[in-house]
Amino acid sequence: MSQEKALVIFSGGQDSTTCLLQAIATYGKENVQTISFAYGQRHAIELEKAKWIAQDLGIPQTILDLSLIQQITDNALMNNTATIQSDTKGMPNTFVDGRNALFILYAAIYAKSQAIKHIIVGVCETDFSGYPDCRDVFIKSMNVTLNLAMDYAFQLHTPLMYLTKAQTWALADSLGYLDYIREHTHTCYLGVVGGCGECPSCQLRNQGLMTYLATKE
Repeated sequence: MSQEKALVIFSGGQDSTTCLLQAIATYGKENVQTISFAYGQRHAIELEKAKWIAQDLGIPQTILDLSLIQQITDNALMNNTATIQSDTKGMPNTFVDGRNALFILYAAIYAKSQAIKHIIVGVCETDFSGYPDCRDVFIKSMNVTLNLAMDYAFQLHTPLMYLTKAQTWALADSLGYLDYIREHTHTCYLGVVGGCGECPSCQLRNQGLMTYLATKE
């Protein structure tokens, strides 16, 4: 087991919780921290889930307020009255411009202050909503930018990048936490406890779970 330290960007959702559990297995609980962000998301329940999971697993959590982003952009993920839909190119209006860039930047600033080089992000470009800041090319470019900006050897890890949602459920199961992820994480963009079943995030989660469970029958 590695004795290096890792910081997980943690929302309390399926993907980031799976990444957290894998990080604990890889680095050891004593070497893992989480960082979460409040940015005015309509599904603020995810922060409650993140706080509960971090406490339950005994992992330190830092929560940063990035709600200032509401002053410069508008989208269905931060507007409680907006209807979630996609444009003609298939891009959901839940996309928040610059969100992952901000998250990774602030995570890196914090990580350096804690002498942490490994930053783990649960983004994926296989089963995802088409967000450009979930792509591997973005993560690699961000890694280079951070290293240059702070003269520090950050390593951005994206363990889910090329996994389908079914494979992400399989990973959770292999870690022994399939039911834990099902019961304690939140994915729904509308903030519905247990999921609305209709938003893009719920659909991806549910379809992936059904596909994985079918392989176990």
